Amino acid sequence: MAAKADNEVKAVTAESQRTTSKSLPDEEILVRLDKVERHYVMGQTVVRALDGVDLDIRRGEYWAIMGRSGSGKSTLLNMLGCLDRPTGGHYYLGGTSVGELDDDEISEIRGQRIGFIFQSFNLIPQLTVLENLEVPLFYQNIDPQVARARAVENATKVGLEERLDHRPLELSGGQQQRVAIARALMNDPLILLADEATGNLDSRTEQEILSLLDDLHSEGKTIIMVTHGQSVADRARRVLHLRDGKVERIVKNHEAAIHEDAPLAR
Repeated sequence: MAAKADNEVKAVTAESQRTTSKSLPDEEILVRLDKVERHYVMGQTVVRALDGVDLDIRRGEYWAIMGRSGSGKSTLLNMLGCLDRPTGGHYYLGGTSVGELDDDEISEIRGQRIGFIFQSFNLIPQLTVLENLEVPLFYQNIDPQVARARAVENATKVGLEERLDHRPLELSGGQQQRVAIARALMNDPLILLADEATGNLDSRTEQEILSLLDDLHSEGKTIIMVTHGQSVADRARRVLHLRDGKVERIVKNHEAAIHEDAPLAR
């Protein structure tokens, strides 16, 4: 009975999460959304894509974001990835108030602190695996030898050390997504954002990619993934459910947290 209880999924409210997380040291909170709104004006209609979202994400956590189409998932991911700015409220990333930065500073945040993993891979077809991995560091003026060494290291981490000279169209879908994950790791980001990262993969390959993300999480990476799949969300430590731009509920997956050193006090 105790084991069963330990594996129960408990729903917590955003309000209770925020209340308890206030006791955590600021350096442990990687992402903080404080009453974040994102509204769009379409004619005489105001679309409230995000409507007063409060959220704290701790360093090293693994979150999934779920909700129906139009619930605000993509808007929230764009906000977290500094691709969009709040209409109201505040977004803090690593203690920095993103809304107060200019465009150049926002670009620097994206390039140095955030790693993106896309459903469609977004690889450059004319470039080899090695060259695709080097691209993010090219725009940061990193020494080419340093970039090459880091590319080889990350390709090896995702099991593609023997595919460095291949181009994307010479790889399977799973291998292309591994390249995309390795590319997202090139800047040693504070946070990995995955948008339906397994949506274009068959079930076996999906499990391989999810296992790779599990490994990255166990190494301490902070991961936030948008998904429609419950089996994918079950791999995360916490699942945020959005509805009409609001946090409907937050589900804590105890079973997914068995590799954590200690439970969170929230």
